Formats: sequence, C-alpha cells, structure tokens
Amino acid sequence: QVQLVESGGGLVQPGGSLRLSCAASGTIGSLNVMGWYRQAPGKQRELVADIISRGSTNYADSVKGRFTISRDNAKNTVSLQMNSLKPEDTGVYYCRLRLAFGSDYWGQGTQVTVSS
Repeated sequence: QVQLVESGGGLVQPGGSLRLSCAASGTIGSLNVMGWYRQAPGKQRELVADIISRGSTNYADSVKGRFTISRDNAKNTVSLQMNSLKPEDTGVYYCRLRLAFGSDYWGQGTQVTVSS
C-alpha cells in the first residue's frame, strides 16, 4: 500500500519562501512521476510541477523561475522549493505519485497561504 505524506506548508508574506516535502512509503518502483498540484478556493486543481524518476521536470508557466522541484529516488521523496511567493500562489498543495502501470496516488494536502 502506497502512502504519501506531505509537510512544509504554512503562512508566508509575499516575496517569501517555503519548501514543501512529500515522502512516499511502500513499493513504488523505479519508473514513476512525482509532482505537486494545487487548488485555490473555487478553482480546479492544477499542475504546479512534476518530475520523472530520471529527472526531467515540467513546470506550470505561472511558477517558472520561482519554484524548483527535486526528488531523492533513494528516499522516495519529492520537494518543492517555492521562492518569490505571490498571493495567487495561495491554495492547498497536493503531492501526486503516478506509477508505471497506471496506479495513481495523492497526498492529503498542505495549506500554503501567501498574505501580508
């Protein structure tokens, strides 16, 4: 049974930084995609960034140059370093893991609030 546990959300002022982390437990194999999504109030969940097990990354245009996704395959973790945060980055951030044969897992979500 695969589980994802997120940490690192919180309240930060505009221009500040936060780092989110997600740890996967269970058997996830060597080929998979880990990523971060977010959902703002009244909006659909959207991709923020993802990274495949070999290291290629993909970012939403709105976060390019400000956010950096990384992973540690030995520890089955994925992190999201968020810099120059804006109020529009506010939302619940979810970790997602997609395995090679279609299994799809989500974390419970962590709140990020950017406000002065």
